[in-house]
Amino acid sequence: MAGGFGAAADEATRLRAAAMAAGRAPSILNTQPWRWRLRGDELDLYAVRSRRVDSIDPEGRLLTVSCGAALHHARVALAAAGREPAVTRCPDPGDPDLLARMRVAGPHEVRPEDRDDERSIGRRRSDRRPFPATEPVPDETLAALEAAATGEGAWLHRVGPEQIAFLVTAGEGAASIQGRDEAYSSDLHAWTRRGHASGEGVPPETVVSPTERRVPLRDFTLDGESLLEPGYGDDRYAQYLIVATDGDRPLDWLRAGEAVSAVWLAATSRGLAGSAMSDVVEVPGARALLTGLLDRHGYPQLVLRFGLDMQQRRPPASPRQPPASTIEIGDGAAQP
Repeated sequence: MAGGFGAAADEATRLRAAAMAAGRAPSILNTQPWRWRLRGDELDLYAVRSRRVDSIDPEGRLLTVSCGAALHHARVALAAAGREPAVTRCPDPGDPDLLARMRVAGPHEVRPEDRDDERSIGRRRSDRRPFPATEPVPDETLAALEAAATGEGAWLHRVGPEQIAFLVTAGEGAASIQGRDEAYSSDLHAWTRRGHASGEGVPPETVVSPTERRVPLRDFTLDGESLLEPGYGDDRYAQYLIVATDGDRPLDWLRAGEAVSAVWLAATSRGLAGSAMSDVVEVPGARALLTGLLDRHGYPQLVLRFGLDMQQRRPPASPRQPPASTIEIGDGAAQP
């Protein structure tokens, strides 16, 4: 009996560590809209609807994608600790906020790729600076990223050279519509003016001012402060990947988020820098334009931008909430 209790305590410790690792996951505007609840040998993932950005995410699709990325981070951490994660997604139809339930299914033989992904959790950053690469991302690397997405129940579409103009149109159209939306301006201001000490949002030290590049990115500055020098480069060899799913329901959104995490960690371990482009899927017209770029029927959930990591300095890490804010233990007491 004592051994059984000890084993259960060990598994709970590993699950808690997995939830802590999940706090490093990427999320829309760094909202970190998740909460974990650890009870016994089960770890539940909940969506925090109060962190939904109303103006750009009325259905909670991007919130769910963000939570999916956190779920994949937790799975990676558990596998790297030598435990096989077993996940039930959307386990309770009566509780749409409960997105996943994870437990330890047994031992897991740790593979080199598990260790690579775990290391990448700590190394991954959002790098919005232009990529200075003088050569494209190798095809074999892109193939590995495609395999990572497929393994999570989603898929990637490479935006070809002949489609770049359509991606630019989608971005410019989204910027034009959102630029006239007072609610959007208010939301963006709220999530980009919190400062690093807040543990959330997109602070000035992680933002670059608009600069010349073939596909413009969202302007986070709103004519405000930017503390990150863009460095050199023009994104000439940036690769744009559309993360897509066959369906467009909450389960698909969750799996898309897991794919985003899997792709980004695989990219990081292969020497790529990257950032997410969510503005082109926030505006219905822009998202519809992306749908037309897909080479099969599907639904665009996010665009990822990657290039060879050749900047002289790494960008600063985005701020994170402390574990006490995102993890509950047992009866609801927060993680110390």
